[in-house]
Amino acid sequence: MKDIAQRAGVSESAVSFALNDRPGVSEVTRDRVRRVAEQLGWRPSTAARALSGEGAATVGLVVARPAATLGVDSFFLQLISGIQEVLAERQLGLLFQVVEDVRAECAVYRRWWAEHRVDGVLVVDPRTDDPRPELLDELGLPGVVIGGLPDTHPNLSQVRADDAGAMAAVVGRLYELGHRRVVHIAGLDSLAHTDRRIRSLRAEADRRGLTGVRSVTTDYSDTEGAAVTRRVLGGAAAPTALVYDNDVMAAAGAAVVAGLGLSVPGDVSIVSWEDSVLCRMVHPWLTALSRDTIAFGRLAARELTALLDGGAARSVPMPLPRLIERESTAAPPLTRA
Repeated sequence: MKDIAQRAGVSESAVSFALNDRPGVSEVTRDRVRRVAEQLGWRPSTAARALSGEGAATVGLVVARPAATLGVDSFFLQLISGIQEVLAERQLGLLFQVVEDVRAECAVYRRWWAEHRVDGVLVVDPRTDDPRPELLDELGLPGVVIGGLPDTHPNLSQVRADDAGAMAAVVGRLYELGHRRVVHIAGLDSLAHTDRRIRSLRAEADRRGLTGVRSVTTDYSDTEGAAVTRRVLGGAAAPTALVYDNDVMAAAGAAVVAGLGLSVPGDVSIVSWEDSVLCRMVHPWLTALSRDTIAFGRLAARELTALLDGGAARSVPMPLPRLIERESTAAPPLTRA
């Protein structure tokens, strides 16, 4: 500020008024100060802004998953891309951290709040029994839940995904094709969206009188996806259709089917919950639920910036994912129908 004041020929207090859009200087002086600041490459100090109560110009995102499984999940990369687009428009930074569990995530929120590191947070992977909403209330930290909590929460905005509707659509289509034995190879059992998918699968099976339908939870990795695939196909009354909670497990499952001397979809049909390039790199191409994950991230970031601007918390639904049918689904063989 001293350098800018000297070059612009004004006082340091005038520089402060000009750069912080405060009254007390003329528009001519304000423009001159800003031009000098730009020439000197000046940028506002987020630490100083936080100490003065003006905010950190940063939002936080913590992911409580093992780094090994997170690294192969295309969903988060696309989600963050969408988030970053909106934050860049607002000149907001993104502070990202990976931790082992929700307990560690809560500790990060407490530290960020105490250090004034972030103005708000984006919360992913809502849990069936989630301690984070109450903590964010306690801290007074604005937040947006991506995916939707089991219940509404008055102080958090939510961008909700219709997991139940999407599962109903998948089961309905497989039923139309003639499948009566379906195994859902799910993700982490502690996640709210896993619970919604499992409940929807059971409800659809009960509605149609299907007894050969069930879910098996995993850690989302290709290793567990492959292991569960091998186990269910080797058991009695093997399924004629497999629904995987991500593209990585679906691709691993297709490889296991081939390794067992079976064919997709001749012996077993495969559906991936997430569509990606990977679904079009295996043979045959995988039927998948497609949603605009980048738009998901954009919407979540816009809801958070709305909260930071003083808006009220609200719940916003995402469109129902679209089932894209490719070569991995067909009617089951008569010998296994």
